Amino acid sequence: MSLRSVLICLLAFQTAPAFALNIVVTNDDGLTANVRALHDALKAEGHDVIVSVPCSEQSGMGGAINFSGELGPLKGNCRVDAAKAGDPGAGPMTKAGLGPDYYYVNGTPVMSLLHGLDVAAQKRWGKAPDLVLSGPNIGQNVGSIVVTSGTVSNVQHAAARGIPAIALSADHGTSDGGKVDGPNAKSAAVAQESIRLVRLLEAQADGGALLPPGVALNVNFPAKLDGAKWKLTRIGSYNGFRLGFSEDVGSDPMAQRFGVTRSNLPGIITGANANEPGPHEQDNESVVVSKDIAVSVMQVGYDHDAATRQWFADHAKELLE
Repeated sequence: MSLRSVLICLLAFQTAPAFALNIVVTNDDGLTANVRALHDALKAEGHDVIVSVPCSEQSGMGGAINFSGELGPLKGNCRVDAAKAGDPGAGPMTKAGLGPDYYYVNGTPVMSLLHGLDVAAQKRWGKAPDLVLSGPNIGQNVGSIVVTSGTVSNVQHAAARGIPAIALSADHGTSDGGKVDGPNAKSAAVAQESIRLVRLLEAQADGGALLPPGVALNVNFPAKLDGAKWKLTRIGSYNGFRLGFSEDVGSDPMAQRFGVTRSNLPGIITGANANEPGPHEQDNESVVVSKDIAVSVMQVGYDHDAATRQWFADHAKELLE
């Protein structure tokens, strides 16, 4: 069955038996209720799970990596005190009640992923995981904003290593307010929908790789999951969010909404896109995610298809040897 056919089955698939997988969970937000709910749901399915996340919130860092060398001891506490000032720059979380599955890195999202793959996974399994799940992010990653997303960049890096990888993003309603120890209904609901996808891919793989080489998935959950259906989408040309640079951030209506009142200062502005999507953009994830679960199939890296490479070769004959 083709990957497209498999994903279309998401519209009406039934519960499939789960097989034990080695899974690394990472993100760009640090330790969150979303991550804890996903970890617990995966463990309940019988999977072996390692969580490796940034020490602090790292949204918008994309594929950034700090190449400057060693990570010294923490100068301050990690998010929700997952680790404390003076703890090493990377290692097991020291927060009480987490158990041995949780790790942090005082660095970018991709650095936390690499710690999970190169250190934690090797110590536990002696090999790469069967699957990387990045998220669920607090906030959707749809449209062109995916290029700035640490959630999505983690998946790109994992898939480039040949590891099946899926980016998971929920809406801002899953924000935990810094409370990650108790039950969170929205986080649990997103985790259960994520489990449905993992079950389906396991059943279709029949013991093989969960995704073909060079393929990754970007999944975005709507604000309301009740009645939401899984829809095959495209990252597409429509952007649900606007992102730009302003010479006067304080005068931007969206900035004012968030309490930014100073004027004549430059900076980044974000907000909802006031433009309506065109007829050709109705299958874009930014459109679909308003009420359904959007799943997009991503290529890994920047390489284009053979036909487009040939187009350039035909137009650059005098340049190419």
